Amino acid sequence: MDVSQVLAGIGARLKAVRQERGTTLAALAAETGISVSTLSRLESGNRKATLELLLPIARAHGADLDELVGLGTTPDPRVRAAPKTADGRTYWPLTAAPGQPRAFKVLMPATDDPPDLRTHEGYEWLFVLSGRLRLILGQHDLTMAPGEAAEFDTRVPHWLGSAGDGPVEVLILFGRQGERVHLRTRGTRGN
Repeated sequence: MDVSQVLAGIGARLKAVRQERGTTLAALAAETGISVSTLSRLESGNRKATLELLLPIARAHGADLDELVGLGTTPDPRVRAAPKTADGRTYWPLTAAPGQPRAFKVLMPATDDPPDLRTHEGYEWLFVLSGRLRLILGQHDLTMAPGEAAEFDTRVPHWLGSAGDGPVEVLILFGRQGERVHLRTRGTRGN
């Protein structure tokens, strides 16, 4: 390991980690107590990284120092997040890093509830794994089978659920705003 190369790359690594996590300089400054100016100079390589600066940044990112400076070994890639349940649906997180987009496997049971179309900021991608999916998107009312995929702007009123008597399993990708809306509890509406 060449120490000078590691030290020269810390700024770029700090910026990459921050951007991977979808954090702004202002948000990181608020969380760490380090000024935006200092953080910017660290990332550009115009300020020397010290433990006093790196420790709060690592804590804010939920990262090890080794990860921040690029010394870490390859981390365990398995996602170990617990499933979440909202409105009778179970969401298994398939991504752990807080970047975008987020991926979930979703199990939607059959229901007699009428569709409740929602809108929110973002974009959504889905892939039907098993069962039959009913997707209402604007004026379209579609039934999708395993192996079919769809993508759409979530500002268009939409709803998805089981199209039959049994559950449907779907892979879904959406950004942070869509995640907040979908993992809500009944009674909390999207944007």
